[in-house]
Amino acid sequence: MTLEDQISSYRRQIATDSYPMSIGEISNLYRDGEIDIHPEFQRIFRWRESQKSRLIESILLGIPLPSVFVAQNENGVWDVVDGVQRLSTIFQFMGILKDEEGGLHKPLICAEAPFLTKLEGCSYSPTEGSPISLSPTQRLDFKRARVDMKIIKRESDNRAKYDLFQRLNSFGTVATEQELRNCLIVSMSKKHFEWLLEISADENFKSSIDLASRLIEERYHMELALRFVFLRTIEPDGLASIRNIGDFLTSRLVDFADFSDKRLKEEKEAFTKTFQAIATAGGPDILRRWNHTKAKPEGSFSLTAFEAIALGIAHHFPGRIPSASEIVTRQGELWSDPQFSAGHATGLRGDQRMKKAIPFGRMLFSN
Repeated sequence: MTLEDQISSYRRQIATDSYPMSIGEISNLYRDGEIDIHPEFQRIFRWRESQKSRLIESILLGIPLPSVFVAQNENGVWDVVDGVQRLSTIFQFMGILKDEEGGLHKPLICAEAPFLTKLEGCSYSPTEGSPISLSPTQRLDFKRARVDMKIIKRESDNRAKYDLFQRLNSFGTVATEQELRNCLIVSMSKKHFEWLLEISADENFKSSIDLASRLIEERYHMELALRFVFLRTIEPDGLASIRNIGDFLTSRLVDFADFSDKRLKEEKEAFTKTFQAIATAGGPDILRRWNHTKAKPEGSFSLTAFEAIALGIAHHFPGRIPSASEIVTRQGELWSDPQFSAGHATGLRGDQRMKKAIPFGRMLFSN
């Protein structure tokens, strides 16, 4: 296949349209539920009030904004692919931004902006706590400001939409890779995102991994849940081919969004039964390194233990779930093995470590 053939083939996978729309028109679409900016994303963004104020200043000054990309879903609703933070800021300023429960956010009151210093304390319309607001004429000018909308039509290939989502992503300051993955999952299948939220909130799971609150806020527990799903039954060749675990997890999201209800049920059952067994055996102590000298677990959550013990148990599901005493015994065997003893499993890259830990764990719980 030549370069021209590849270009033509890929272009056919994405059908797009483009036209400018006024902020007033876009806000009406939002009110009518015809454009989805995914309120789930609002906990992810890190835009400061000063950043929001600069956006409002740009609109008032007539400075063109970057294009907003939306993907038309099967119901004709526009899912925002790129531009969520910009639209969220605009809607919050106008007092119409909704949260995940459908309630309204507190309207944005601007901070001082680089050029419009008098914007400080200004709201879109008279608002409690705001000394000034835009005049009726200024509000009309704001609503008539235009934004270039790029529409990815629903007949476009889903994997091509995913690739485009990654390339265009500009969700503000995203703290972690998993927060970006969450955005990608929501854009492809809200049902699968909610499923991932549900299993990662499992009490036995959360108590067993015992992460710091900062890691929970950054959604690291959701990354661990994805690791569980994608690595539980991975074939040896697939495991050997992983070079970067983050890239691997992200690359599997399109396949994950296509998991059937039957597959989701099976994965959930394997997940809940595995961590119920671990919680019964000792919970967080099982997923910590075992200190043979002190005869007790120590330290924080160990990825090596997660990969060997949790994935080792789950690999054999729906077969026998080991007893609590057996899990404790296998934990001792893991940390007694020279390749995992103190000083031998440290300093390894994540892909190198798990290529040892996962097969070892499967062997541990094979009897």
